[in-house]
Amino acid sequence: MGNWSVNLETEEYMDNRDLILKDAVEAILETKPGYYVNLAVAENHGNPDDYLIPALEQEFGGRVHIRFIDQCGCGGYVYRVTRRAS
Repeated sequence: MGNWSVNLETEEYMDNRDLILKDAVEAILETKPGYYVNLAVAENHGNPDDYLIPALEQEFGGRVHIRFIDQCGCGGYVYRVTRRAS
C-alpha cells in the first residue's frame, strides 16, 4: 500500500493498548517501502512517545522513520511512519 492513514482512535482501542500496538505494526508492514502510514492514536493511553514509539523502534529499528505530526483538537496524536526503502 502507498501513503495512507489508519485510525487507532475508535472504541475498540480505547481500553486496549495491546491492540493499538498490534495494529500499528500491521499497518506499517502493509505500507510499501518508501511510503508512509499516518497513525492516529487516541489520547486515553497517554502520550504515545511513552509506549507506542519505543515499541515501534524496537520492532523496526532503522527500517522506519517516525515523525510526530500533530495533536488533534480531540486530544489524539498523529504520527507519520515512513518505511525506508531497502
